[in-house]
Amino acid sequence: MPSAAQPRKFDLEDRLVDFSVLMLKVADALPKTYAGQHLSGQLTRSGTSPALNYGEAQSGESRRDFIHKVKICLKELRECRVCLKIIDRAGLLKDHELVKAGMAECNELTAIFVASVRTAEANLRTTR
Repeated sequence: MPSAAQPRKFDLEDRLVDFSVLMLKVADALPKTYAGQHLSGQLTRSGTSPALNYGEAQSGESRRDFIHKVKICLKELRECRVCLKIIDRAGLLKDHELVKAGMAECNELTAIFVASVRTAEANLRTTR
């Protein structure tokens, strides 16, 4: 465990796992209506996918493979964001703070992945 003098190293995988857990909590809190069940399933898939695909990206067979898998993470984060917006606007979840926290983290993770794709694509162009 890191000490106060030694800050914890940023670990994107852990952050993605925490985000997945948050999305599962949102999905479980949705009402057991047709709409709630539909969005719960969708959020479960899109909300856990970035962590799983990031694990795949870490063992990419090439730089192009890494970029492709990171773009899948980005696509799933964007899908998750739209799902959260639908849940929020439809008023399906009483705990608005849970949705708000999910949206904030989704936006931050999206920004991280956009920057990662840009960097990886720039590095790919310079190594040709």
